[in-house]
Amino acid sequence: MTKQQRRVNKKKLLIYLFLIFIGFNSFIFTARAGEEYLSPFALVADNEGKTLYIAEATAKQVAVFNTGEGKVTKVISLPEEPTGMAASPDGQLVYVTAGGPEGKVYAVDLKSGKIRDTLPAGHTPVAPAISSDGKVLYICNQFNNNISILDLTTKSELAKVAVTREPAAAALTADNKFLFVANHLPAGAADGDYAAAVVSVLDTTTKKVVKTIDLPNGSTGLQGICVSPDGQHAYVTHILSRYQLPTTQLDRGWMNTNALSIIDISKKQLLNTVLLDDVDLGAANPWGVACTDNGRYICVAHAGTHEVSVIDATSLHNKLANLARGEKVSDVSLSPADVPNDLSFLVGLRRRLKLTGNGPRGLVVIGTKAYAAEYFTDSLGVVDINPESYPKARSIVLGTEKSPTKIRKGQMLFNDASLCFQHWQSCASCHPGGGRVDALNWDLLNDGIGNPKNTKSMLLAHKTPPAMMTGVRPDAESAVRAGIRHIQFAVRPEEDAVAIDEYLKSLEPVQSPFLVKGKLSKAAEQGRGVFNKAGCASCHTPGLYTDLQKYNIGTGKGLDENQSFDTPTLVEAWRTGPYLYDGRAKTIEEVLTKYNVGDKHGHTSTLTDEEINNLTEFILSL
Repeated sequence: MTKQQRRVNKKKLLIYLFLIFIGFNSFIFTARAGEEYLSPFALVADNEGKTLYIAEATAKQVAVFNTGEGKVTKVISLPEEPTGMAASPDGQLVYVTAGGPEGKVYAVDLKSGKIRDTLPAGHTPVAPAISSDGKVLYICNQFNNNISILDLTTKSELAKVAVTREPAAAALTADNKFLFVANHLPAGAADGDYAAAVVSVLDTTTKKVVKTIDLPNGSTGLQGICVSPDGQHAYVTHILSRYQLPTTQLDRGWMNTNALSIIDISKKQLLNTVLLDDVDLGAANPWGVACTDNGRYICVAHAGTHEVSVIDATSLHNKLANLARGEKVSDVSLSPADVPNDLSFLVGLRRRLKLTGNGPRGLVVIGTKAYAAEYFTDSLGVVDINPESYPKARSIVLGTEKSPTKIRKGQMLFNDASLCFQHWQSCASCHPGGGRVDALNWDLLNDGIGNPKNTKSMLLAHKTPPAMMTGVRPDAESAVRAGIRHIQFAVRPEEDAVAIDEYLKSLEPVQSPFLVKGKLSKAAEQGRGVFNKAGCASCHTPGLYTDLQKYNIGTGKGLDENQSFDTPTLVEAWRTGPYLYDGRAKTIEEVLTKYNVGDKHGHTSTLTDEEINNLTEFILSL
């Protein structure tokens, strides 16, 4: 080998080693990409208030935070992203819900930091609640629409109890006799005079739902619930949408207001609903709710406006009681029925304390300090709620500060109401759960006025143009920018819209709860054949399950009579009810039968009941 050949070979070797190095580092970056952020979202305190347990979603861990030292002292790794957390009364364990279709509950030993037991749960288990004796655990199986009741002594399931739609939060009464469950979304058709999510009351002895408590019309996006220390009331956070009005403005909460509903526990009925906004400043996306130990204050975290509301509980209940006795308490609220429309009802009863982090969700109050899990800044917000302390909030960074990727920034902007005029709402107000639906009809002005349409999921929107029910926008990019201008009533830099685009493009379908171990059931397999037989596949082409075309299928009415509608994707159809452009169909079965006159929407009139059932099962499995 000549000297020149040796030099060439040495150069090749160096290039080869360099490429290996670059590839290795690229692998490391890719492998760690999912761990780039912590995303704290849930908090639990120990009995003495000395320790906080912080569930960090994307980091797949629980952080142990010493409140005295003001720092994280231990991190407990988990096999999957946590979705909720509850602590055992004896302080030895935290029960962490995790997983998707095959959900789990991890019993984590706090002393060793190891998983002691793994218990089965349903599809996307969230919001665990534990009995005061530590023997029974209640799990909200969000996408099975039920509650699992687990015996922690025998480590067995005692029952599954059906609730209404997407249970998102739950709280036990002090005597453990009842579980109050906040259902995230409205169920049923959306084209009537009333559409609202409800609170289910589960009798823990009979293991049955004994009462369903209706919330005010337009209630959606329920996120938090707690029981007052005296056991008399439950407090529920949610959005109160004014969906029956055209979206011509935002002033005075014209589209969305933000609310706290108060439930009388002994009567198991709604006492009233108060608005958390001010007349000219929204308090968007209320999430976590907690009371001080003495019951003096009710605290609410606002995920969209990055603040904590502190409400004088005694004064609030006195004012409501005076109103119920017929006393005049304000110029707006002349009767209890006026309160959900009174933006001034909490004036003098509530303080709004601004946090320094972004996206507060879970909330815990220890003494006079409120702690909030600030999702997007990977931080723990701390603020003293003592009115005499002139509180100034601070954020404690839980990990290493990082610059957001474009997707992360887009997710943050999607959930941030500070983009919006007067901060009334964020994109997530109408598209909660990661760009999905609020189950309401909205009269947007992009195709006229007086013809409301059901909210569409943003999943796959950038792959399935055109956008909107009637295809009035050529693509999702146009829809995002129009939404910023005409729904947020804001002017934002183009880079914000680009980031939101990237976030929405990153959304992935959630596996259907109708699948059996990830595969079609026998009925759904038969339904696949019916899908082709009925001609469904000609427009809902497998893959994206849309041909990207518009058709007049005879469902238009009123101002939309003879209207052509965009063919929607059927991917995740199990999650997007109600159905048809105006939400008139409560179920897919109604789409195929009741609202398919003349077989304009597939040839279903000659199908047997079994074929209809199988076809429904197949569609709901996509």
